[in-house]
Amino acid sequence: MQLDGRRVLLTGASGGIGNAIARALHAAGATVVLNGRRADALDGVAAALRDRVETQVADLGNREDFNALLERAGDVDVLVANAALPASGWLDSFTPGEIDLALEVNLRAPIQLARALAPRMVERGSGHLVFISSMSGKVPSMGSSVYSATKFGMRGFAAGLRDELHDTGVGVTTVFPGFISDAGMFAETGTRLPTGVATRSPDQVAAAVIRGIERDRGEIDVAPLFMRTSAWLAGISPGAVTAMARRLGSEKVAAELGDKQRHKRS
Repeated sequence: MQLDGRRVLLTGASGGIGNAIARALHAAGATVVLNGRRADALDGVAAALRDRVETQVADLGNREDFNALLERAGDVDVLVANAALPASGWLDSFTPGEIDLALEVNLRAPIQLARALAPRMVERGSGHLVFISSMSGKVPSMGSSVYSATKFGMRGFAAGLRDELHDTGVGVTTVFPGFISDAGMFAETGTRLPTGVATRSPDQVAAAVIRGIERDRGEIDVAPLFMRTSAWLAGISPGAVTAMARRLGSEKVAAELGDKQRHKRS
């Protein structure tokens, strides 16, 4: 579907990758409803876009906020479910509450948004649902058990929903970013990757979102060839992929990410 004249709800719009997605949606002609937890950050994005933009402050980890967002957002043609908590770290470093919150924001909220918004799209015979997952939703690794649970879950949900909505005029796309430079959860940690492990940019994630909507693509990876190949191999032999990652230094990277992102679990 074409985005010109469409109304899009974008969650997680106050973050760096959300900013890039908002700009790309707006440039394609959409009216963008920006959701995030910080009013000042949303206002900054809205000011940069200038027109065809609305802001809806809501914490998707708070069910009262979540329900209020659904009421205020109104009818939308497209959902881009981008909001997520980092949830990096070894399982025994999490409190039960931190696990529940990661599941709430990263998995439950996108599912409930789709449940609430998809029926009206089906009635109109037109719409699109985009879910921002992660390469951690395809490739298991140490220090990401909780985060991967949410992102693997999102992949399974979106794939099943896409089949449910076949021939209704409503598309479903899942985008899988790898390590993203300049903005977002990984970039903010300043963690150095092993030699040869490349990154992608927020604008490349945003371009994938637009491509998924306009071409009705089911899944799009935003990652270098090495990571895409690893994801394919992980579907065949996950143990071999995780063993290779350990040899490349995944334990050190995972430990640093978990430590530096721990304060963002709530």
